[in-house]
Amino acid sequence: QVQLVESGGGLVQAGGSLRLSCVASGNIFGIDSMDWYRQAPGKQRELVARTTSGGSTIYVDSVKGRFTISRDNAKNTLYLQMNSLKPEDTALYYCHVVLRDLLRTSWRDYWGQGTQVTVSS
Repeated sequence: QVQLVESGGGLVQAGGSLRLSCVASGNIFGIDSMDWYRQAPGKQRELVARTTSGGSTIYVDSVKGRFTISRDNAKNTLYLQMNSLKPEDTALYYCHVVLRDLLRTSWRDYWGQGTQVTVSS
């Protein structure tokens, strides 16, 4: 069974930094895209950043220049470095991965449990 475990969330003042991590574990055959999503209270979940297996990245406009997504394929780990944090970045951040495990031939979506990021003004 595959599990995604996020860490690194917390409370930080505006202008501060946090680094989120997401580790994928289990019987993993391969990983395709790895993403960070976030959901603020009363709002829809939104894609924050994505990195593909080929190394390309995309960001939502509101975080460009402040957040950096990266991955360590050897460790099946995804990161999100968040700098110059703003109160509007406050949300529950989720790791999302498309991968194939050793027991199946299809690629599937997996979600982490979420890690809370709170930015105070």
